[in-house]
Amino acid sequence: MDKVKILIVDDDRNICELLRLYLEKEGYETTLAYDGQQALEVFADAKPNLVLLDVMMPRMDGWETCRRIRALGNVPVIMLTAKGETFDKVLGLELGADDYIVKPFDTKEVVARIKAVLRRYTSNSGTAEEENKVISFDQLSVDLTRYELKVGGKVVDAPPKELELLYFLASHPNRVFNRDQLLDEVWGFEYYGDSRTIDVHVKRLREKLEGVSDQWSLKTVWSVGYKFEVKDSAS
Repeated sequence: MDKVKILIVDDDRNICELLRLYLEKEGYETTLAYDGQQALEVFADAKPNLVLLDVMMPRMDGWETCRRIRALGNVPVIMLTAKGETFDKVLGLELGADDYIVKPFDTKEVVARIKAVLRRYTSNSGTAEEENKVISFDQLSVDLTRYELKVGGKVVDAPPKELELLYFLASHPNRVFNRDQLLDEVWGFEYYGDSRTIDVHVKRLREKLEGVSDQWSLKTVWSVGYKFEVKDSAS
């Protein structure tokens, strides 16, 4: 079996070497980059299965690097940062990051997070190969096999987690889920982030979906959570 490849991106070379040492000890193959621009330059050749990406870097910061990596493919990204503000976590997840680790970190925790994210991706990929993961309603199509959102017949850009959240809610029409349940189902039980992440993703989805159809809607159930509401006539 081929080794899992991890691209480590951090302008602190000591952190890069520390992570390389521990990850290679765990059996991973690693590639190092010391800024966002270099990361993009080696990305195509390295063909990583996962990217560990620092936020504050010269030449190109982690936010822009994450955005560009997401445009290249659906490779999982774990953000690394010395900051801990909720705003940073939400922004990283908006851009498509899969997890978020605040420095200083325990290397065992990093390895555990990597395994958790890879396990979720492997699980999702396996399911997608076995069945066509597409759900459709009036003027709406969510395709998780190709990670494609169509609204009114047109493809609309959406980060992977927005698609997964919408797919999950639409797969359970009229059922209410609280924020913690949605974090468990979409991000996985290992996710340690802020539940307000859900609010941000729903807000972004509403901007894409508002007024498209009168047969369904993304509803807030106050003091509880969210649901994908479908009218009886559309059933």
